[in-house]
Amino acid sequence: MWNDLNQTDIRFMLNEMVHRGPDAAGEKVFKDVPGMFGHRRLSIMDPEGGNQPINNESLSMSIIANGEIYNFPELHKSLAEKHNFKTKSDTETILHLYEDAGSELVSKLEGMYAFAIADGENLFVARDPIGIKPLYYISSDDGFYFASELKPLSGLPGEVHEFPPGTYYHTKQGFQTYYNVPDVKPNNDPLDVHIKRLRNTLEKVVNSHLMSDVPLGVFLSGGLDSSITTAMSRKIIGRPIHSFSVGIEGCPDLESARMLSRYLDTIHHEYLLTVDEVMSKIPEIIYYLESYDQDLVRSAIPTYFTARLAREHVKVVLSGEGADELFAGYGYFKGLNGNNEALQSEMRRAVSTLHNINLQRVDRLTMAHSIEARVPFLDREAIEVSLSIPSEYKLCGNPPIEKWILRKAVEDLLPDQITWRKKEQFDEGSGIIDFIEQSIADKFSRTDAIDHQKKHPEVNLRSHEEIYYHKLFTEVFDHPEVIGNNVGHWSERPAYQ
Repeated sequence: MWNDLNQTDIRFMLNEMVHRGPDAAGEKVFKDVPGMFGHRRLSIMDPEGGNQPINNESLSMSIIANGEIYNFPELHKSLAEKHNFKTKSDTETILHLYEDAGSELVSKLEGMYAFAIADGENLFVARDPIGIKPLYYISSDDGFYFASELKPLSGLPGEVHEFPPGTYYHTKQGFQTYYNVPDVKPNNDPLDVHIKRLRNTLEKVVNSHLMSDVPLGVFLSGGLDSSITTAMSRKIIGRPIHSFSVGIEGCPDLESARMLSRYLDTIHHEYLLTVDEVMSKIPEIIYYLESYDQDLVRSAIPTYFTARLAREHVKVVLSGEGADELFAGYGYFKGLNGNNEALQSEMRRAVSTLHNINLQRVDRLTMAHSIEARVPFLDREAIEVSLSIPSEYKLCGNPPIEKWILRKAVEDLLPDQITWRKKEQFDEGSGIIDFIEQSIADKFSRTDAIDHQKKHPEVNLRSHEEIYYHKLFTEVFDHPEVIGNNVGHWSERPAYQ
């Protein structure tokens, strides 16, 4: 917070986010400027020595950060020749890199992050290229406030905005965009070259994402994307790893995950969902999710329970987010089949919008249970390699098979029934959709829905189910309108009638 808030205010805001960092709390009040930092820590790298804020050698700069820097070992090695490191934390690496490179440091970082550096009278704030880690801010005459979630900012004066992905802010420079999802022109290399390059890239980024000083596992839904991250992680680590799956008994996800766990020899954990428990937890899910979007809430339900299960065993999980956007995995992409330019453009657009839909879901629901989720498919190198592949290799065949080249690249890692399994949404595969609509209709009548919608004509509520989620949304937050102004949506549908 770069303003004159007092420590009581900061501590209240930190308490709003204790789930994001239950391991430690730190504060720093600056003497030369009216500002202070507050931080809640989830200890992943250097659990004993990496508490924040972290200062540089001369105490002239301080940093607070959220996320992971995957090329931290290489950066640390080069910086150690000049700087005296006090910790083994990747966060300190960011600080010393800033000392040497200034705002150019963002071009040298590979990872997911949101961080702030106090440099004398100046403030430098940055968010990772894709927006994997969240960041929100208020900029007003009273100062510059920022936080990892909307809840701590919702009661403060001023308008709350999402800090854009691929952007940094400097007191003297303002906001500067340093990264956009590249408009890559697909190249004409032979198919086998594309397959080999894709496989090598995925193995490289999964390997980098396995960096951790604490126990690590994988989300295993039984679908293609989570199966790939599981198989590659298991191969790289060379020993059984923890895998986690949830669903209704008999649902496709559980059956596929069980089979794959046996095939890969993972330490598998599963949790059976019930209608009553799901319905009772929806208000809490919406509170942590900070959204009422129907598609997002549906997919957040299994994420919530999988994260809760994982927290009993690990502090870090790998997830398969991003593969559907990069490899035309959703059904609607097939409507663009044959129009390669339009399909390429839509995949790029879809990746660019993940920060306040799927990535928000993954971050919020894992952090709700104090675990960190990593998404190797959304590594910058993986994105650029994926977008360089011609669209006809992603939707291939008659009828077209989605993510065809991704399946070909991992054929030897997975059993055929996983490699060529039909795509299902997370909420479909887990069995959620089978009962959620009816359960909501049983407890929330059409008359109730129409009455609620009339009270909120400014909101485009698109279904009976979404109106119910919005009703809960208005009940769980003290300032729902502030949070509602930042809700992202999967798709636009006509308002409920």
